[in-house]
This record gives sequence, structure tokens and C-alpha cells, in this order.
Amino acid sequence: MALVVFLRGVNVGGHRRFRPSLLAAELSRYGVVNVGATGTFIVRKPGSRVKFRSELLRRLPFDAEVFFCDGRDILKLETEDPFQSEPARPDTVRFVSVVSKVSRRMPRLPIALPADGDWYVRLVGSRGRFVFGIYRRHMKTIGYLGQVDKLFGVPVTTRSWKTIMAVVQILKRSGN
Repeated sequence: MALVVFLRGVNVGGHRRFRPSLLAAELSRYGVVNVGATGTFIVRKPGSRVKFRSELLRRLPFDAEVFFCDGRDILKLETEDPFQSEPARPDTVRFVSVVSKVSRRMPRLPIALPADGDWYVRLVGSRGRFVFGIYRRHMKTIGYLGQVDKLFGVPVTTRSWKTIMAVVQILKRSGN
């Protein structure tokens, strides 16, 4: 089964910038496929996770947090459709936050951030290491997304639902 890799906090706001497509080419012996510019990769031939992680980190021009997920867990997200009760709107973005590990401190969902007044981020559900939410397209949103780590007590990394669905399509084409 393929491995899905999420790098945390890269190519955001000009910080920790790199070219994911070049990194994927450098790791071609592992069958790495780059998905967008956010540090999301599919690894078709991962072999040992420890060995792959070591080589990945060695090739990055900076330190980074790396999250691994089995491809089958990502494929389940499509069939479970966590957003069926949340219609898509042009002024919002559906997202999935991947927690580094399942936390004992799981907050009761749904949660709106901020709790009072107009919300910028809404967390609507979770399954295992995945937290599902919606955010408004606004400058204040990034600050509220940064609070998700604190709510769960562990580091998280966030991708749009579109990115997750792109990963699903690549995994399906690969037969994983």
C-alpha cells in the first residue's frame, strides 16, 4: 500500500520554501509523486518508513515535521464523505487537518473559532487522525487554524479537501 506524506508548515507565507516537484524527482526510487505546492506526497514504494523518512529529511533544505498516513486511510475519507451535511459555498473552504497522533485530549465537536461572534474556522467532525472543518476565506483565518494544535494537544497539518481528493484520485490510478 502506498504511503501519503504531509510536511507541516512548508511553502506558507514565504517561509521554509522549497520545490516539492524537485524533491519528488530526487526521491524517484521510492516512486514519489508530488501533489501541489504544500508538501504533500504519495510514496508508491516506501519500503522502510524509517529509511524513507531519513532520506526525505536529509534532502530537505530545512527541518520539517513529517506526518505519514496509509493510502487506504485516505481512500476511506472519500467513501465516508465527512462533508455531506456541509454544502460547498464559494466563500468557504473545506479542509482536513491531520493530527500527528491520536490525542487523549479530543475536544467535543463541532467547535467554532472564535467561539463568540462571526466564525472563521469551524471544526465539524473527526475520525481517528483526521479532523474535518470549514474555514472562511479571510485574513484572520490562518490565526484560528493555528489554534487547532492547541485544541488537540498535538501538532496538526491542514490540507484543503480538494488536495485530499487529488491524493485519492492519484491513489486510485495507481491501484493502491
